[in-house]
Amino acid sequence: MKGGRVLNISKLVTKAKKGNNRAFQELINTEKTKLYKMAYLYMKNEDDALEVFQETVYKALTSLKDLKNDTYFSTWITRILINTAIDQLRRKKRVIPMERDFLESKAPSYTDKEADSDLLNAIKGLDEKYKTVLVLRFYRDYTIKQIAEFLDCPEGTVKTNIHRGIALLRDQLKEVIVNE
Repeated sequence: MKGGRVLNISKLVTKAKKGNNRAFQELINTEKTKLYKMAYLYMKNEDDALEVFQETVYKALTSLKDLKNDTYFSTWITRILINTAIDQLRRKKRVIPMERDFLESKAPSYTDKEADSDLLNAIKGLDEKYKTVLVLRFYRDYTIKQIAEFLDCPEGTVKTNIHRGIALLRDQLKEVIVNE
């Protein structure tokens, strides 16, 4: 199944590179849910997440010709999204105060499990380096090696950031349980 999907993605990318807008739209449709969720984790609100998502799609469309290996479209567009989100956060340099009730009211639209809403909220609060590796590892199912290549850093750094991120999540989730 996965091999056929990669072949299909590769064909769609080839068509999109030749100017086929419908092929590009199909590519975006295969990635839009994952990309939006990731944008939301970074931006912490719907409007900014949508803005990052839209900017990512625009950047992908205008630079699709630069994609060297068509089978890595998903990785490539995810990297664009992460960079776009980080750039926007740097530009705005602002803290978005959110009430717990607001976050909990939004969480069910992104996940079906109540336990996941606490987890997603905890992930949103992590530093970018931990958030990125955890999302890529556990939400996108990338291997340590793929994440290291993706982030252009040593595998040991990825492992360390994953372990530290998990430890921080454990501490945060223990606090949530104790405070309830």
